[in-house]
Order: sequence, then C-alpha cells, then structure tokens
Amino acid sequence: MASISARSLPGIPEVREGDDLAALILAAAGGERLAPGQVLAIAHTAVSKAEGAVVELSGVVPGERARALAGELGADARVIEVVLDESAEVLRAERGVLISRTRHGFVCANAGVDASNAGGAGEIARLVLLPRDPDASARRLRARLRELGGGGSDAPAVLISDTFGRAWRHGQTDVAVGLAGMHPLEDWRGRTDADGLPLRATWLAIADAAAGAADLARAKDSREPVVVIDGLGRFVSAEDGPGALALVRPLREDLFR
Repeated sequence: MASISARSLPGIPEVREGDDLAALILAAAGGERLAPGQVLAIAHTAVSKAEGAVVELSGVVPGERARALAGELGADARVIEVVLDESAEVLRAERGVLISRTRHGFVCANAGVDASNAGGAGEIARLVLLPRDPDASARRLRARLRELGGGGSDAPAVLISDTFGRAWRHGQTDVAVGLAGMHPLEDWRGRTDADGLPLRATWLAIADAAAGAADLARAKDSREPVVVIDGLGRFVSAEDGPGALALVRPLREDLFR
C-alpha cells in the first residue's frame, strides 16, 4: 500500500530580497539529506520575497480605474491598483474581491497578490506578488539545491504553491503554481477502473494534490514556508519536466466564459 507523509521544515528565517533560499532550506534541514525522491513544497511568498516581488503600498499611486473599483468593493485603492497591474484580465469584481486571469494564465482572486505573511507587522503595508515565472523559479531553486548538495544529477522536486479558491466550493487549498522535477499530471484516461469499466475523464492533478497535502502540514501563522513530502517518488523525475503551466486549461477549454 502506498503512503505519503508531509512535514514542515522549521528554522527558516524571514526571507528577504536577494536571500539564497536554497541555502536557507538546506541550513534548516541540518544534517538531513534531502533525497531525490522527495518533493519540497514551498509557499510562493518565500520565493517571491527572495526574488524581490514585493510592493510597498506607500509608493503606490492608484489610477482612476483602481479608485472606482475600490469604491465599489470597499477596498484600499492602492491594493486594487497593484492587483490590476498583475492582471492580464479582470473577470469579475464582487464581494470585495477581483477575480483575475494573471499573465501566467492562472484564474484566481486578486491576481495572486497576497497581504498575508508579507512582513507588514500587523497592518497591510506591503504586498507579495506571484513570481514572474514560477516554473523558472522552481527550476533555479532545484538547480541550486543540486549545486549545494554536491552537484549530483538528482535533486528533490521543487513545487511552488499558492492558495486558491475553487469554483462551487467553500474554502481554499494550495495548488501548484511552479514546478520542477515532478510530473504535474497522471493520465488514467483509456485505462479501466477496479470493475473493468473504461476511464474516460480521469486525469489526476498530482502536483495540486501534493500542494494541498503540504498545506495541511504548515499552519498559516507558523512562518514555515517549506514542507518536505515523502512517498511521491514515482512522480519525481531527474528532468525538470513541463512545469505547473501544464495544469492550466487553455482559453478555448474555458467552459465559464
């Protein structure tokens, strides 16, 4: 019987622009060797902070559209301006939130702009953006982990996650926005179930399921952005693979437009 385990990695300090995140992760792991078959699930906020994808609200001047939307939504116009800047398209504005399509193709609340764990000391003073290219960020982190670990050909998979809502369901869970070294999907279409019936639509979102499992192992207020997942070695590859963008449906398949 297959099993997986997920545990947060304590001891990572507040991440700042320019920090070597891979080195911080290895230092937090202490003497533990991060094995090639493991998956490191990293909250995007840590990656974004290291890459400098942070906006100080004091320097934001909202435009006319941001001010109008802020009035409708009862929100800070400066925050709305940042969300608009990060949006390729605004799909809906209602109930205090913008539903946006990001330049990456993700459909999510507020274009992934995050005020939580931004380092604002109890008030919204700065915002954390999604990495510019999360798949590239995951590949760089994996390469750096490999380099610091001795330069071998294998390294843990790196999964960068963010918290998304789901259509028709309450609550949020983490999904993969960046990925290197892990198969994002497992296609069961054309196989049969336990009764021998053909499977026509079963296409497992492996990376999103792993991100959700990691979310259960880290508290939202714990400042433990990295989770080590064991038991998913069959989905880990030496090659970086297609990344998390493989999970994004193209616009022509969007049934809600």
